[in-house]
Amino acid sequence: MNLPKLRIGELEAAIPIIQGGMAVRISLAPLAAAVANEGGIGLIAASGMRVPELVRHIREARELSDGIIGINVMVAVKEFASLVKAAIQERVDIVVAGAGFSRDVFKWCREAKVAIAPIVSSVRVAKLAEMFGADAVILEGKEAGGHLGTSESTWSLLPRIVEAVKIPVVAAGGILNGRDIFRAITGGASGVQMGTRFAVSEESSAAQAWKEACVKAKPEDVVIIESPVGMPGRALFSKFVKKLYAGEIPHHEDIGRCVTCLKECKKNYCIIEALVRAQRGDMERGLIFCGERVGEIKEILSVKEIIKRLVDEYILAASGVTAFA
Repeated sequence: MNLPKLRIGELEAAIPIIQGGMAVRISLAPLAAAVANEGGIGLIAASGMRVPELVRHIREARELSDGIIGINVMVAVKEFASLVKAAIQERVDIVVAGAGFSRDVFKWCREAKVAIAPIVSSVRVAKLAEMFGADAVILEGKEAGGHLGTSESTWSLLPRIVEAVKIPVVAAGGILNGRDIFRAITGGASGVQMGTRFAVSEESSAAQAWKEACVKAKPEDVVIIESPVGMPGRALFSKFVKKLYAGEIPHHEDIGRCVTCLKECKKNYCIIEALVRAQRGDMERGLIFCGERVGEIKEILSVKEIIKRLVDEYILAASGVTAFA
C-alpha cells in the first residue's frame, strides 16, 4: 500500500508530507528543494529574514527543484505582510502561516491563486480558517517543536478537527516515522507536516553542532520555555535555557540592539538572536527548538534516505506489521 497523494487546492504532492518551515534559517532552499524533489512539499522558513534574503532562497529553491515550494512565516513577525507579498510575487506554491492568525493573508493568496494553509491548534480556529478561504489547515498539537498554541495532543485534536471542516487537514506535532503517518492518514488526515526529523538531515541549514545536539538528546532534555512572542516554546535544555530559567539572560532593552522584528515582544530576551546563534553552532548561547520526540532520532540522514524510510515504514504499518527492525 503506497502513500496517498496530498491535494491542497490545485496542488498535488506525490507523497503526503510537508517539511516544516523551521526558523531561524534551519529550513532554507537546500532542504525545501530536497523534500520537493522527493515528491513532498518543501518550505522555506521566512521568519527572521528580510525580503531580499527570502527572495534569494525562493529563487535558489526553484533552481534546485521543479517540485512544490512554499514558505512558512509567523504572523507575529513585524515583516509578515512584506514577506508574504514578496513570496507571492515570486510565485511560491503555498503559504503556511502560524504563531497568530491573519485575515489579510487569505485575500492576498486568493487574489494571487497561491494556496494558503494556516497552522491551527483548535476546532474554532480551524473553522475560522475554512470560513476565510483556507485551502487546508495544518493541525499542530502539543508535541511540536517551537512555539506552541495548545496543550492538547495532535492525536486528541485530529478527529475533532477532521469532523469540523471539509478542507484537508494536515497533522503536525510528534510525527516522526512512517507508522505515525499511517496513524494520521487512517485517522482522517490528508497528510502530515514533519519538522524535527528534517531539521536533523544533511540538507538542513543548521550547524553540525546543532544536529549533533539533537541526535544526542534524551527525552528529559526536552523542555518548555517562555518565548518573548508570548507563547510557550519547546526546546532542548542547554546552558542558555539554564540561564533563562535562572533569570540570568539580559533584558533585551538593556542590550540596546533591538530591531523590533516582532509585532509584540516582551523583550525579556531576543529569541531571534538566540535561535540564530544556535543555527550557527553556538551551543553556549544558542537556543534549539525541537519536537517532543527528538530523542528518538539517532542519525543524521539525507532527505532521500529519510523519505525512503518513511515510505517503507508506512507500507509495513499498512500491512499490519507492528515490529520494526
